[in-house]
Amino acid sequence: MAQSTGSINSDYKDWEWSADAGERARLLQSPSVETVPKSGERQGNGLGATSPLGAVFIVVNAALGAGLLNFPAAFNMAGGVAAGIALQMCMLIFIIGGLVILAYCSQASNERTYQEVVWAVCGKVPGVLCEVAIAVYTFGTCIAFLIIIGDQEDKIIAALVTEPEEAGSSRWYMDRKFTISITAFFLILPLSIPKEIGFQKYASSLSVIGTWYVTAVIIIKYIWPDKELVPVEFPTSPSTWTAIFNAMPTICFGFQCHVSSVPVFNSMKQPEVKMWGAVVTAAMVIALFVYTGTGVCGFLTFGASVEQDVLMSYPSNDIPVALARAFIILCVLTSYPILHFCGRAVLEGLWLRYTGVTVEEDVVRERRRRLIQTVSWFLLTLLLALFIPDIGKVISVIGGLAACFIFVFPGLCLIQAKLSEIQETRAISWWAQVSYGVFMVTLGAFIFGQTTANAIFVDLTA
Repeated sequence: MAQSTGSINSDYKDWEWSADAGERARLLQSPSVETVPKSGERQGNGLGATSPLGAVFIVVNAALGAGLLNFPAAFNMAGGVAAGIALQMCMLIFIIGGLVILAYCSQASNERTYQEVVWAVCGKVPGVLCEVAIAVYTFGTCIAFLIIIGDQEDKIIAALVTEPEEAGSSRWYMDRKFTISITAFFLILPLSIPKEIGFQKYASSLSVIGTWYVTAVIIIKYIWPDKELVPVEFPTSPSTWTAIFNAMPTICFGFQCHVSSVPVFNSMKQPEVKMWGAVVTAAMVIALFVYTGTGVCGFLTFGASVEQDVLMSYPSNDIPVALARAFIILCVLTSYPILHFCGRAVLEGLWLRYTGVTVEEDVVRERRRRLIQTVSWFLLTLLLALFIPDIGKVISVIGGLAACFIFVFPGLCLIQAKLSEIQETRAISWWAQVSYGVFMVTLGAFIFGQTTANAIFVDLTA
């Protein structure tokens, strides 16, 4: 996309919110990314510190996560290996396109976080909707993380307990709700309270190590399966033509790194859209291999009987799988505070903007409000996780919302950015880009509507 002379929507300041209040909303960025101050305008002299290779690693880090546990079940819902891979490949085109669009619009608007790009390019209404969507998405992801902790702890405890299981003999300290609560209160809550999370910037690397190990274990277990792992049947086609769309929330949830992508782009030594296109293409191909390896091998190991969390399908006493479960728990323990921080930052920015209070004036009350926000967020996510034990139901909801970050908001940004250009004549390329933006918005709205409706009327009411 060649950048041309134009103006970007200036509705970002229509509500007369203070710059200081808006600055708090800038907190939503990857903890692994060091961005330069906004006052330092790009001069093409490499203000950032991240190399292209480093950017690839950070984007892969942002994309890979505990969502890969649901990919074998997604392949089952899609109707088999061929349908699952084809669906991923088709969606990957738009996933990469959305990342490039966000970089283009970030340059055009000189904004450095996802929600600020939407604010500056699309105006206040889409901006508010984007911030609310980010808050809801991070909230739902925190619920999914707690469910994952419960899943893995159940299997680890079952492996450690040697006494025979009898009806009604389960000890109170082995109860799923108790183990999740203890882990959450003693490990997650203390990490979520601090004002800043810079101390966790290197801990996120554990997520990459953990996901690669889980993928390796699943592939090895498929190549050299245990004797007792005998799949019942293998679907070779979707049960209905709409069933394939049920796999989309998992794919969107897995590949959604768009919210973190804008700060990563702006942290590069040379933030150029063409170079960024190469970076995100390489990163998404790496993520594709990881997710496809997990999805294909996990599905072929268990067939139609695969659990929503694929690790739950393996025996409790399998040592390599037990280590994979420990890795996943460790990843989730470090990821929950980061996601909570992102959601809290958005809520804080909205609060300060609506009240019109500056950061300096709000220093005294900030700590009390942060504690209230953190404890409320923590207790709500914990309560919902205790009574929604199926991770598939949560991903079906937030996966549809992830489609908005991948398709809808980038599509709106592209449309508005192109409409804001000052041109005497509009070339075919201009119309092609606007049409592409319209298609992205339409596709994203369809995925969001279909998956959300299915989640509400099928999964959550089942």
